[in-house]
Amino acid sequence: MSNDSTTSTNTRRDFIKKSTILVAGSTVAGNLQIARAAHAYGDDTIKIGLVGCGGRGTGAAVQAMNTNGEVHLVAMADVFEDRLQASFRAIKSKHGNKVTVTPDTMFVGLDAYKKVMESDCDLVILATPPGFRPLHFEAGVSAGKHVFMEKPVATDAPGVRRVLDANKIAKEKNLCVQVGLQRRHEEAYIETMKHLHDGKIGDIILSRAYWNSGGVWVRPRQDDQSELEYQMRNWYYFNWLCGDHINEQHIHNIDVINWLADDFPVSAQGQGGREVRNGKDHGEIFDHHLVEFTYASGMKMFSQCRHIQGCWNSVSEHAHGTAGTCDIAAGKIWDAAGKELFNARGLGRGGHQQEHHDMFADLRAGERPNEGDYGAKSTMTAILGRMATYSGKMIKWDDAINSDLSLCDVDALSSLDDDAPMTPDDDDNYNVAVPGNKDTVVL
Repeated sequence: MSNDSTTSTNTRRDFIKKSTILVAGSTVAGNLQIARAAHAYGDDTIKIGLVGCGGRGTGAAVQAMNTNGEVHLVAMADVFEDRLQASFRAIKSKHGNKVTVTPDTMFVGLDAYKKVMESDCDLVILATPPGFRPLHFEAGVSAGKHVFMEKPVATDAPGVRRVLDANKIAKEKNLCVQVGLQRRHEEAYIETMKHLHDGKIGDIILSRAYWNSGGVWVRPRQDDQSELEYQMRNWYYFNWLCGDHINEQHIHNIDVINWLADDFPVSAQGQGGREVRNGKDHGEIFDHHLVEFTYASGMKMFSQCRHIQGCWNSVSEHAHGTAGTCDIAAGKIWDAAGKELFNARGLGRGGHQQEHHDMFADLRAGERPNEGDYGAKSTMTAILGRMATYSGKMIKWDDAINSDLSLCDVDALSSLDDDAPMTPDDDDNYNVAVPGNKDTVVL
């Protein structure tokens, strides 16, 4: 795997031949979609639709169109007109005639995603705030679309289960499902992980994962906003939309350790709070979490994530074994005496782009990889961590994933004038979890 563009070996004739064979052999939607695109455009064009036109959705669409072969953006949807138009301009400036969106295929509103699913796109990019991901993924699979969805894929356990159920159907339909956990597509990570799985540092007994940084943007309340619009524009600070930064951001590092373990934790306990970032525009989420995860093998993961400026920062993952140590993010392995055994220097990085190279190359080759299960279970790992820090209790995986606590029924939202899931007090402050408090409900 390389960080450079992957050279496609499929000619137009090869592509149509493969598509014809696939259609002849099966009537599943996953194969029919790409074949239809080939016949409609007379080449190997893959048509994409974008649901969620913020920074990550815009970036993912651009990266999709950076891949080899023709990829055209044909439909766009967002709750907010201004976000959609800004995204359209940004993508158009990068890819010009590959953007074939028209006013008739630009859709605005809470139900706009349905129109993209009804369009003739072959693949949908799902990049709204993650609270909507289970609903949108289910709709995409139902419509027979291939799916690229950003992480995390849910904000609560019912959402995770919904994604897992929809992913079973995606597999039956032979649909490609990719989740934006891009480290799994970086050559440096892949090669480092191979060495660890081959026993380079012996039995791994301890791991560490960090996303300690100064935090992210804030979008203050505007006078003309409804409560629901405010929460959706300032979505990072509300659990029903974001799941807290342990879920929305730290999931990357957590997923690397799950990959290392080739498993998911059986329990977690931890602590966290709001020490610095605790103003009115900071909703309900914590600014720091520290979690000890335990795996069935006995391996531990010590996880830290923090959004406080002026502190020690690290975004990394580390493994400690009976015969050595590894800085996974740096791609460096040492034996117990400190001698360097491996260095990933020079191997590919740039996973945000590489994951799209991989996905579109697979589609053109007739392959249908599916990352939905581990994407959902790494999301659940992050939610398990949040449950532990909010409650201050030891939480078991089985109890967590079977929880019926839903943070919002997003299916029922139809207008920005609807009641918001979170209601502020008279001073515009929101209820915040208090560890050890009997009124803090996490399951």
